[in-house]
Amino acid sequence: MTERLQTLSGLAPTAKLPAYDRDQLKSGILHLGPGAFFRAHFAPFTDAAIAVSGGDWGIEVASLRTADVADHLNEQNGLYTMLIRDTSGTVAQVIGPILRAHVATRDPAGLLDRLEDPAIRIVSLTVTEKAYGMDTATGGLDLNHADVAADLANRHAPRGVIGYLVDGLSRRRAKGIAPFTPLSCDNLPSNGAVLKRLVLDFAERVDPSLRQWIEANVPFPSTMVDRITPASTEATYQDAERLTGRQDLAAIETEPFTQWVIEDHFADGRPAWEKAGALMVTDVSAYEKMKLRMLNGAHSLLAYLGYIGGYEFIRDVMDDAGLAALAYRHMHAAARTLDAVPGIDLDDYASELIARFANKAIAHRTYQIAMDGTQKLPQRLLEPATEALAHGDKAETYAIAVAAWMRYAIGEHGNGERYELRDPRAGEIAALIADVPRTGLAISAALFTLPGLFPAALTGNRAWTQDVSDKLEILIQDDRLPLF
Repeated sequence: MTERLQTLSGLAPTAKLPAYDRDQLKSGILHLGPGAFFRAHFAPFTDAAIAVSGGDWGIEVASLRTADVADHLNEQNGLYTMLIRDTSGTVAQVIGPILRAHVATRDPAGLLDRLEDPAIRIVSLTVTEKAYGMDTATGGLDLNHADVAADLANRHAPRGVIGYLVDGLSRRRAKGIAPFTPLSCDNLPSNGAVLKRLVLDFAERVDPSLRQWIEANVPFPSTMVDRITPASTEATYQDAERLTGRQDLAAIETEPFTQWVIEDHFADGRPAWEKAGALMVTDVSAYEKMKLRMLNGAHSLLAYLGYIGGYEFIRDVMDDAGLAALAYRHMHAAARTLDAVPGIDLDDYASELIARFANKAIAHRTYQIAMDGTQKLPQRLLEPATEALAHGDKAETYAIAVAAWMRYAIGEHGNGERYELRDPRAGEIAALIADVPRTGLAISAALFTLPGLFPAALTGNRAWTQDVSDKLEILIQDDRLPLF
């Protein structure tokens, strides 16, 4: 049996290794949510920054739910392999800044101790949109969210991300310890502002003076993150073993492209991420809007059309010339809703996205991208559609994308085979359409009433909702994706 990846000695010469002494590294960052995207983005940027500029910016990670990734990382002393794939081949890089991993459900008190430690100066997070416990209608806390309700009822024994952040900051305030900087890396517009609003809302409900202290002392930088990262497969683990000579159950794979834009506002220092290629700015909003609307919006369009059309991977969808052209058309429609983005040519950006989506070496499942649609649609599709209509645009590609999501939301292939929506509001969606005729008009009318999802400017636009209905009818009648 092949030895596990646990040390840097004896690895195959084809693997790129950390360019610093891991034994000298001390913890400075606690990251919540050590999933594949964190391992393909945040950790490699930090690895590269330490290699160039040093500093005590080792990373401790914590899983708030499942233990498998944390256990694999601990068994491998924090080491793991990142495979970078493109059509020219696959490169293996061993990433080194992770020092230890925690599982919150096993030791919640231990995680609170780490949040209190003055050595931890940044608490970063990739926990997905639904973990924030945000009420999309109000922008504040969703008091019916299981974690939010539990943490408000028992604030010193948190289980959700907002509860942990507030209690950690509360402990530091009580002991006169400087606050850490909460750094959201989730794919939300104005993610720092969202995180701040939810933290302040929670703090106000448990201790108004704590809210005042957080507002006065704690920065919440927003970020824009971009790197396509498919879920790991058996091929990932086999290639990691082949290229490193070690078994690696924490290996991930990704594309060559990577981008990170960060608002440079931190309470107690940060790694020299700019030395690793990150762009440090005063305002990230133009970049994140570009990415959400052009990349993520087109990704969702292709994912829904592709999944219901029988395509397993985005690269397969891009082999369909009509769908590839539709994605390009949608990107240009999205670009018309944007202000100028410093240093970015939007036509070039669209062409680059098309090439990334078509990368044959990246197996990004349409079903993976399609999950959590009700959390993703507002910023990716519904907000720009509203703006496009307000400026006299017909917003046709948005109508196609929404119709594709509605077809996906039926939860049934044309042959009658059922599938899970993997959406936090799947129960509500199923209830809305349970007794509705399977027509474009009936299904769209029902789903347009889903509370808090579609803005009135869209549902009140009869021409646009009719366009959605017509396109949904076509998709219901023909899963083979007739061109629009």
